[in-house]
Amino acid sequence: MPVTFFPTSRNARPHAHPGRSLPAARGGSRPSGSSPSGRRTPRRWLSGWLNRNRRLAVALLLCTAAGIAVHQLTPAPANTVTALAAVRDLPAGTALTATDVVPVSIPPGMQTAGSFTDSAAVQGKQLAAPLRKGQLLSDAQLLGPGLLSGTPPGSAAVPLRMADPSSVQLVSPGQLVNVIMTSGNGYDQHSPSEVLASGVPVLWTSSQGGKTGPWLGTAETDGLVVVAASPEQASRLAGASTQGKLFFVLVGPAAG
Repeated sequence: MPVTFFPTSRNARPHAHPGRSLPAARGGSRPSGSSPSGRRTPRRWLSGWLNRNRRLAVALLLCTAAGIAVHQLTPAPANTVTALAAVRDLPAGTALTATDVVPVSIPPGMQTAGSFTDSAAVQGKQLAAPLRKGQLLSDAQLLGPGLLSGTPPGSAAVPLRMADPSSVQLVSPGQLVNVIMTSGNGYDQHSPSEVLASGVPVLWTSSQGGKTGPWLGTAETDGLVVVAASPEQASRLAGASTQGKLFFVLVGPAAG
C-alpha cells in the first residue's frame, strides 16, 4: 500500500502524545542563582563564601560590633584652650625666652587664672620658682605682682637685705620665716633683738639667679629677700635694714 506524505509547516510544533512529555529544550533550564552565562550570581557566591569561612565571618562581625560599642561609649572630645608649659626643667631665676616655653592644648578645666597663651608675653620675665618640664606657667611663678596671688587683701611684697648674704641660700620661695632685727654690734653695744614679722612667706631671693626683677631697681641684689607682708608688717619692715641688722629664722606652717 502506498504511503502518502503530507507537507507540514517548518515551524509547526509536533503534537504531544497523550501521556508523554515533550523533551526539554536544548540547553535545559537554568538552575536557580545562575546567570545566563552560567556564572553564579553575587548572592550565591556570598552564600558559598560564608559556608566555607564561617569562623572568619563571625570574627568580623564581632570586631564590627565591638568597634560600634567603643564609638558609642567614647565621649566626644571636649573643647581645648591654649596655655604655656616649660619645655624642660627651668631653675628659679631663669629669664624666660621663646625657647623655654611651648604652647599646649589643655581642657578648659585645667586652665588657671593668670596663665599665658602667647610666649611673647613672658619673654624676659624672671622665674621666682623652679618649673618642671611640662608644668604650666602662670603669673604666680614670675617675679612681679603675680607672686602675691592668693595672699590676703592688702598684702605687700617687701624687699629686705639680710646682714648675712650667704644665709639667703638657705631659703626658697614658699618658705616661712620670722624676720628679726638687732641694732647691737655684738661687742661694745648690745641691744635686744626684735621680731618685726612672724611667719611671712618668701617670694624671691637673690640666690635664684642674682638678676633684678620688676620690683628691684638696682643690680646689687646680694643678700636680698622679698617677702609677702601684711600692711602692719610691711610698715615695720620698710627701711628696717637702715635701722639695724636683719636676720631670718626658718619656721614651719602654723597649726590649723
